[in-house]
Amino acid sequence: MIEIKKGNKRFYVGDSEANPDAEITFVNVDENKIRIDHTNVSEKLKGQGVGNKLVKRVVDFAREENKKIIPLCPFAKAEFEKNKEYEDVLYK
Repeated sequence: MIEIKKGNKRFYVGDSEANPDAEITFVNVDENKIRIDHTNVSEKLKGQGVGNKLVKRVVDFAREENKKIIPLCPFAKAEFEKNKEYEDVLYK
């Protein structure tokens, strides 16, 4: 089971936030919006759906915090296009 941890402006998988096995990073655009700017999954975790889980975790975080998401990262943008259930947090 993959454990996703919350770091500083990121969610990550691994023992260390400084050297994660996978991560998704975001920045606050303003008090109502966050922008996903980077997603990375190491070779050892590729093909296990970790990237999808990281995007879902940011979506859950945005819902908890009542924020909208701007998916700038190409991977996150593709996930938003595939998953219509994320539309409630997509900034339009």
